[in-house]
Amino acid sequence: MLNRIIKISFSILGAVTGYSILRTIFINNNIHISESFRITIFVIFSLFFCALFYFVSARIIEFVGSFIDRFESRIQSITLSELLICAIGLIIGLIVANLVSIPILKIQIIGVTFSVLINILLGFAGVALALRKRNENLPAFLKESGNNPRRDAQSGQSKLLDTSTIIDGRILDICSSGFVDGAIIIPSFVLEELRHIADSPDGTRRARGRRGLDILNLLQKEGGYEVRIAEIDYKDVQEVDEMLLKASLELKCKLITTDYNLSKVAKFRGIQVLNINDLANAVKPIALPGEEMDVQVVKDGKEAGQGVAFLDDGTMIVVEGGKKYLGETVQVMVTSVLQTSAGRMIFAKPNK
Repeated sequence: MLNRIIKISFSILGAVTGYSILRTIFINNNIHISESFRITIFVIFSLFFCALFYFVSARIIEFVGSFIDRFESRIQSITLSELLICAIGLIIGLIVANLVSIPILKIQIIGVTFSVLINILLGFAGVALALRKRNENLPAFLKESGNNPRRDAQSGQSKLLDTSTIIDGRILDICSSGFVDGAIIIPSFVLEELRHIADSPDGTRRARGRRGLDILNLLQKEGGYEVRIAEIDYKDVQEVDEMLLKASLELKCKLITTDYNLSKVAKFRGIQVLNINDLANAVKPIALPGEEMDVQVVKDGKEAGQGVAFLDDGTMIVVEGGKKYLGETVQVMVTSVLQTSAGRMIFAKPNK
């Protein structure tokens, strides 16, 4: 019923538009014809535009319907800060549109129509641009834009670090090498967890916590990328992993972690995950079946007669029948390679 009403409204608008255009043409060109012929032309012209607007309205209704659906789903997931940013972008876009429309309004017939279209387009452009730039730190940009061109070039999506990534420490080298773009965000609850670990009575946990704090200080001192502390706290959530998932969804960030289980849960919930262990496995040298190498068998394997060796990057090699070469360096030939999220495992047999 609503679609029919909209189509009828568009048809009436089309008829009025056709009548107005033809009337303007007659007046501007001082055309004089008989009244009956004049009425016939006006009716035909109005009916043509009426039919044109009627058929076009179906496409417009379909487009507007899909747009409203996307808009509603977007509004449900948008945060209050993003909503404020959208409002500012819309206001700026409309101000620019009205300035541009001043000379266009003076054009007869199409002036008003074009002005409305310009307001709609620039309004949407302002919102889209504001959302695209929502993760940039404006005060820091204004303060350091003239002194740090590398920071200005960062335009990627922000990355959220979890506790395991910070303690692991490899994120520092990855950032220094330039493989991570966008801002690096540290949630306040991750800092609190690091502080608790650093204050632990257990010596090993205390050392890991202090290492994590040292890594954070080094990240901030590097200066080649933006590191922000996000003051986020979820009173109704007890687990840090669940807080990380909620923060990633709320801030629209990618999650950097070394936790296998956390990365699986995050992917299931639609969060983009960057697992440092997966990156480390991806850049390890590839061993192909039939390739030969010299390895030192350092311990027994799980199965009878097996020996275990390791490459320089930590990749484990299971040597069939390698137990008798324990403590020796032996030439082996790769038989197969097993790739898992936990790492790469190579199976080989001695050439002797």
